[in-house]
Amino acid sequence: MNGPNAIYYPILTLLLASLVIMGSPGPSTISATAMGAAYGFRRSLGYVSGLIAGTVMVLLAVAAGVVAVLLSVPHGAFLLTAVSAVYILYLAIKIATAAPLSRRGDQAAAPAFSGGFLLAVANPKAYLAIAAVFAGVSLFQDQRLLDAAVKIALLTGMIVAIHMVWLLVGASLARFLQDPRVSRIVNISLAILLVVTTIVAVLE
Repeated sequence: MNGPNAIYYPILTLLLASLVIMGSPGPSTISATAMGAAYGFRRSLGYVSGLIAGTVMVLLAVAAGVVAVLLSVPHGAFLLTAVSAVYILYLAIKIATAAPLSRRGDQAAAPAFSGGFLLAVANPKAYLAIAAVFAGVSLFQDQRLLDAAVKIALLTGMIVAIHMVWLLVGASLARFLQDPRVSRIVNISLAILLVVTTIVAVLE
Protein backbone atom coordinates (compact mmCIF):
# COMPACT_ATOMS: atom_id res chain seq x y z
CA MET A 1 0.00 0.00 0.00
CA ASN A 2 1.48 3.34 -1.07
CA GLY A 3 0.80 6.96 -0.14
CA PRO A 4 -0.55 8.36 3.16
CA ASN A 5 -2.75 5.30 3.70
CA ALA A 6 0.39 3.18 4.03
CA ILE A 7 0.77 4.50 7.60
CA TYR A 8 -2.74 5.73 8.44
CA TYR A 9 -4.38 2.36 7.87
CA PRO A 10 -2.02 0.41 10.20
CA ILE A 11 -2.37 3.13 12.88
CA LEU A 12 -6.17 2.96 12.66
CA THR A 13 -5.97 -0.83 12.85
CA LEU A 14 -3.74 -0.59 15.94
CA LEU A 15 -6.08 1.86 17.70
CA LEU A 16 -9.20 -0.16 16.91
CA ALA A 17 -7.53 -3.37 18.04
CA SER A 18 -6.45 -1.74 21.30
CA LEU A 19 -9.96 -0.40 21.88
CA VAL A 20 -11.55 -3.82 21.39
CA ILE A 21 -8.94 -5.97 23.15
CA MET A 22 -7.60 -3.66 25.87
CA GLY A 23 -10.83 -1.73 26.38
CA SER A 24 -13.03 -4.76 26.94
CA PRO A 25 -14.12 -5.63 30.49
CA GLY A 26 -11.27 -7.02 32.55
CA PRO A 27 -9.84 -6.75 36.07
CA SER A 28 -8.27 -3.33 35.44
CA THR A 29 -11.15 -1.65 33.60
CA ILE A 30 -13.88 -3.10 35.83
CA SER A 31 -11.96 -2.05 38.96
CA ALA A 32 -11.75 1.51 37.57
CA THR A 33 -15.53 1.54 37.11
CA ALA A 34 -16.13 -0.02 40.51
CA MET A 35 -13.92 2.57 42.21
CA GLY A 36 -15.71 5.41 40.43
CA ALA A 37 -19.07 4.07 41.57
CA ALA A 38 -17.98 3.29 45.13
CA TYR A 39 -15.83 6.37 45.85
CA GLY A 40 -16.65 9.00 43.21
CA PHE A 41 -14.42 10.45 40.49
CA ARG A 42 -12.06 12.63 42.53
CA ARG A 43 -11.23 10.09 45.25
CA SER A 44 -10.67 7.38 42.65
CA LEU A 45 -8.14 9.35 40.57
CA GLY A 46 -5.13 8.20 42.59
CA TYR A 47 -6.05 4.55 42.22
CA VAL A 48 -6.83 4.85 38.50
CA SER A 49 -3.56 6.74 37.96
CA GLY A 50 -1.87 3.68 39.46
CA LEU A 51 -3.77 1.44 37.04
CA ILE A 52 -2.60 3.58 34.13
CA ALA A 53 1.03 3.69 35.31
CA GLY A 54 1.07 -0.06 35.92
CA THR A 55 -0.47 -0.85 32.54
CA VAL A 56 2.07 1.40 30.81
CA MET A 57 4.78 -0.51 32.69
CA VAL A 58 3.34 -3.74 31.28
CA LEU A 59 3.37 -2.16 27.81
CA LEU A 60 7.04 -1.26 28.17
CA ALA A 61 7.83 -4.76 29.46
CA VAL A 62 6.06 -6.28 26.46
CA ALA A 63 7.94 -3.97 24.07
CA ALA A 64 11.27 -4.83 25.67
CA GLY A 65 10.59 -8.57 25.64
CA VAL A 66 10.73 -8.77 29.43
CA VAL A 67 7.36 -10.51 29.61
CA ALA A 68 8.51 -13.37 27.40
CA VAL A 69 11.48 -13.91 29.71
CA LEU A 70 9.36 -13.70 32.86
CA LEU A 71 6.76 -16.14 31.59
CA SER A 72 9.49 -18.56 30.56
CA VAL A 73 10.70 -18.77 34.17
CA PRO A 74 9.23 -21.80 35.98
CA HIS A 75 6.09 -20.75 37.88
CA GLY A 76 6.50 -17.13 36.70
CA ALA A 77 3.02 -16.97 35.16
CA PHE A 78 1.50 -18.75 38.16
CA LEU A 79 3.11 -16.28 40.58
CA LEU A 80 1.73 -13.29 38.67
CA THR A 81 -1.73 -14.85 38.59
CA ALA A 82 -1.66 -15.71 42.31
CA VAL A 83 -0.63 -12.18 43.34
CA SER A 84 -3.32 -10.71 41.10
CA ALA A 85 -6.03 -13.07 42.40
CA VAL A 86 -5.30 -12.35 46.06
CA TYR A 87 -5.26 -8.58 45.58
CA ILE A 88 -8.38 -8.57 43.40
CA LEU A 89 -10.26 -10.60 46.02
CA TYR A 90 -9.24 -8.04 48.65
CA LEU A 91 -10.31 -5.22 46.32
CA ALA A 92 -13.67 -6.87 45.60
CA ILE A 93 -14.39 -7.17 49.33
CA LYS A 94 -13.46 -3.51 49.84
CA ILE A 95 -15.77 -2.42 47.01
CA ALA A 96 -18.65 -4.64 48.15
CA THR A 97 -18.48 -3.30 51.71
CA ALA A 98 -17.94 0.39 50.82
CA ALA A 99 -20.46 2.68 52.48
CA PRO A 100 -22.82 4.76 50.30
CA LEU A 101 -21.29 8.07 49.19
CA SER A 102 -23.85 10.00 51.20
CA ARG A 103 -22.55 8.45 54.43
CA ARG A 104 -18.91 9.37 53.89
CA GLY A 105 -17.00 12.54 54.55
CA ASP A 106 -14.56 14.15 52.13
CA GLN A 107 -11.71 12.28 53.78
CA ALA A 108 -13.09 8.81 52.97
CA ALA A 109 -10.11 6.68 52.05
CA ALA A 110 -10.16 4.93 48.68
CA PRO A 111 -7.50 2.48 47.49
CA ALA A 112 -4.39 4.47 46.59
CA PHE A 113 -2.03 4.75 43.60
CA SER A 114 0.02 1.79 44.83
CA GLY A 115 -3.05 -0.45 44.86
CA GLY A 116 -3.91 0.36 41.26
CA PHE A 117 -0.30 -0.10 40.19
CA LEU A 118 -0.11 -3.51 41.89
CA LEU A 119 -3.29 -4.74 40.23
CA ALA A 120 -2.16 -3.54 36.80
CA VAL A 121 1.28 -5.19 36.87
CA ALA A 122 -0.18 -8.44 38.23
CA ASN A 123 -3.20 -8.43 35.90
CA PRO A 124 -3.00 -11.54 33.70
CA LYS A 125 -5.24 -10.04 31.01
CA ALA A 126 -2.98 -7.01 30.57
CA TYR A 127 0.00 -9.04 29.37
CA LEU A 128 -2.03 -11.10 26.94
CA ALA A 129 -4.04 -8.18 25.57
CA ILE A 130 -1.12 -5.79 25.16
CA ALA A 131 1.11 -8.47 23.64
CA ALA A 132 -1.62 -9.35 21.13
CA VAL A 133 -2.11 -5.72 20.08
CA PHE A 134 1.59 -4.85 20.08
CA ALA A 135 2.65 -7.82 17.99
CA GLY A 136 -0.43 -7.89 15.78
CA VAL A 137 0.24 -4.69 13.82
CA SER A 138 3.41 -3.40 12.16
CA LEU A 139 3.55 0.35 11.46
CA PHE A 140 7.05 0.68 9.99
CA GLN A 141 8.53 -2.25 8.13
CA ASP A 142 12.27 -2.79 8.71
CA GLN A 143 12.39 0.05 11.30
CA ARG A 144 11.88 -1.85 14.53
CA LEU A 145 12.95 0.94 16.88
CA LEU A 146 10.67 3.53 15.26
CA ASP A 147 7.86 0.98 15.04
CA ALA A 148 8.12 0.16 18.75
CA ALA A 149 8.39 3.84 19.79
CA VAL A 150 5.30 4.91 17.85
CA LYS A 151 3.27 1.94 19.05
CA ILE A 152 4.27 2.65 22.67
CA ALA A 153 3.20 6.30 22.30
CA LEU A 154 -0.15 5.43 20.67
CA LEU A 155 -0.97 2.61 23.07
CA THR A 156 -0.05 4.75 26.09
CA GLY A 157 -2.61 7.29 24.91
CA MET A 158 -5.20 4.53 24.52
CA ILE A 159 -4.43 3.17 28.00
CA VAL A 160 -5.09 6.60 29.52
CA ALA A 161 -8.27 7.15 27.49
CA ILE A 162 -9.70 3.67 28.14
CA HIS A 163 -9.19 3.83 31.92
CA MET A 164 -10.57 7.36 32.19
CA VAL A 165 -13.70 6.40 30.24
CA TRP A 166 -14.31 3.40 32.50
CA LEU A 167 -13.75 5.61 35.56
CA LEU A 168 -16.22 8.19 34.23
CA VAL A 169 -18.78 5.44 33.65
CA GLY A 170 -18.45 4.38 37.27
CA ALA A 171 -18.48 7.95 38.57
CA SER A 172 -21.66 8.66 36.57
CA LEU A 173 -23.34 5.88 38.54
CA ALA A 174 -22.30 7.48 41.83
CA ARG A 175 -25.03 10.13 41.66
CA PHE A 176 -27.65 7.35 41.74
CA LEU A 177 -26.03 5.59 44.68
CA GLN A 178 -27.05 7.89 47.51
CA ASP A 179 -29.69 5.36 48.54
CA PRO A 180 -27.95 2.82 50.83
CA ARG A 181 -29.82 -0.18 49.42
CA VAL A 182 -29.16 0.69 45.78
CA SER A 183 -25.54 1.52 46.59
CA ARG A 184 -25.01 -1.85 48.30
CA ILE A 185 -26.55 -3.78 45.37
CA VAL A 186 -24.46 -1.94 42.78
CA ASN A 187 -21.22 -2.24 44.77
CA ILE A 188 -21.73 -5.97 45.36
CA SER A 189 -22.60 -6.48 41.68
CA LEU A 190 -19.45 -4.67 40.56
CA ALA A 191 -17.35 -6.62 43.05
CA ILE A 192 -18.73 -9.91 41.70
CA LEU A 193 -18.13 -8.73 38.13
CA LEU A 194 -14.54 -7.89 39.04
CA VAL A 195 -13.96 -11.41 40.37
CA VAL A 196 -15.69 -13.02 37.37
CA THR A 197 -13.65 -11.04 34.80
CA THR A 198 -10.48 -12.02 36.66
CA ILE A 199 -11.41 -15.71 36.56
CA VAL A 200 -12.16 -15.44 32.83
CA ALA A 201 -8.82 -13.69 32.22
CA VAL A 202 -6.94 -16.39 34.13
CA LEU A 203 -8.71 -19.23 32.31
CA GLU A 204 -7.96 -17.69 28.94
